[in-house]
Amino acid sequence: MILNVPNGLTLFRIVLIPVFVVVYVLPVPWVNEAATLVFALAALTDWLDGYFARRLNQMSAFGAFLDPVADKLMVAVALIMIVNENPSGLPGVWIAVPAAVIVGREIAVSALREWMSELGARAKVAVSMIGKVKTGTQIFSILFLLYQHPVLDFPVVNIGVGLLYLSALLTLWSMFIYLRAAWPLLNNSRPL
Repeated sequence: MILNVPNGLTLFRIVLIPVFVVVYVLPVPWVNEAATLVFALAALTDWLDGYFARRLNQMSAFGAFLDPVADKLMVAVALIMIVNENPSGLPGVWIAVPAAVIVGREIAVSALREWMSELGARAKVAVSMIGKVKTGTQIFSILFLLYQHPVLDFPVVNIGVGLLYLSALLTLWSMFIYLRAAWPLLNNSRPL
């Protein structure tokens, strides 16, 4: 493992996951603000590690592996915590359905990428621009769902739920793109 600035930021993002969980369950009145701040810090490190990897020419195989893992872990944990806070009734369903779509897609695409990599065709399922937009939408939806307090009379929870559904749609769209790229190999009837 090469420890450089981008990889250090990615490792820091992974360390923030248990910090986020602990902060999220604190019985204090400022829990929403604190959890939002920790998640925002993690999101910032996601942007910064990519920036520094390109700027300092410190791209590495370890970073290419670990960065998406850290992203998916942080998003999945945040969604699980948010769904856990809304366990029943209509609000819970409205959040649980897109959260399940997002987490399920991440598992499916990760498995697809691993399988394609074993075949030497990993480039066919490389990250696309739609994946970057999806990630950005997920981050903003989670930030709004964590914060919960209206900002200048804007109902941030409603905006967060709307963005979560947009994220789920972008998630399905990007999964379709990956599956379409991999379909010739998936549809191959000959044993590999």
